[in-house]
Amino acid sequence: MTALMTLQNASVKFGAQTALAACSLSIAKGERVALLGANGSGKSTLLRLLHGQQKPSSGEQISHTDARQVMVFQQPHMLRLSALWNVTLALWFAGQSWAAAQANAREALSSMGFAGIMQRNARAMSVGQRQRLALVRAWALRPDILFLDEPTASLDPKARRDVELLIQQFADSGCTLVFASHNLGQAKRLATRVIYLEQGKLLVDLPTKDFFNKELPNDAALFLQGERV
Repeated sequence: MTALMTLQNASVKFGAQTALAACSLSIAKGERVALLGANGSGKSTLLRLLHGQQKPSSGEQISHTDARQVMVFQQPHMLRLSALWNVTLALWFAGQSWAAAQANAREALSSMGFAGIMQRNARAMSVGQRQRLALVRAWALRPDILFLDEPTASLDPKARRDVELLIQQFADSGCTLVFASHNLGQAKRLATRVIYLEQGKLLVDLPTKDFFNKELPNDAALFLQGERV
């Protein structure tokens, strides 16, 4: 499989605190990778490092491609404008003409179920709607790699299902996914590979089926049993 990015003994430190320790891995084209672990385990740091938003304190982060990358945060920022303008501006800043940006924004919003509310102020939408809008904005940018940080945290079951359906559309289109999550069911449904972190260390890296069905190191097994949060 074609490697899109590689970490070689990459560590991240914030002062005396080690957030990620000597991490080595590669992400291949078309993979759907779930980053699991308790709070403070290093998931978000690893996500930002892979995306290039965070520089390693030591080791290397190597990109093997100029593929378009997009990251959707746990609490995505929305301008105090309509859903249509939020998506249109993202496309315009990405280099599209204003006319093309507006037309493509309308198309993306309509195809993702926002046809009737694209003029609504994005800041007035529910948490679940804003998360879906962030994914529509990402979809309109046509990324090759999508990074997601806890994409359904604090959402109710219906909103969670709606967001997961949109994420599945990215996967079905061939987009490479890397997402941090606490949700084991979500990892089972969406991921082809699971990386488990514990206190900044990469403890397990397995295909999803093996992660949930084979014997794991004690810390990872306790996480599956709900003993790590």
